[in-house]
Amino acid sequence: MAEVPILKQGDYLIAIIQSALTDADLKQLRDALAERVGRHRSRGVIIDLTALDILDSFATRVLRDTAHVVRLRGAETVVVGVQPEVAFTMVQLGLSLEGVTTALDLEEGLLYLNKKESGRWGP
Repeated sequence: MAEVPILKQGDYLIAIIQSALTDADLKQLRDALAERVGRHRSRGVIIDLTALDILDSFATRVLRDTAHVVRLRGAETVVVGVQPEVAFTMVQLGLSLEGVTTALDLEEGLLYLNKKESGRWGP
């Protein structure tokens, strides 16, 4: 099983997916993020997909579910780093991260969470 590093930066958790994950790894990441949001009282989670060159339907569903679980635990999720080829393939296959905020990269993800936290980001 591949362990996904989860870093704590202030009120945020950052999960950096460095390689393709098995279905079990994805479920483990979902569970770890849900648990750590509560333990650290995190206000936001960033899931960085920069290193991925493929995202299948199961991974897409688990990421969407992870964002919803994290939201129920009181934190916002931002998925960052979706590569152009991955985005094109997702669209072609009809896959979406509906209801999940996305950003170009880690910097933009942090900017979004900071603005949202300060109340300046739109509804």
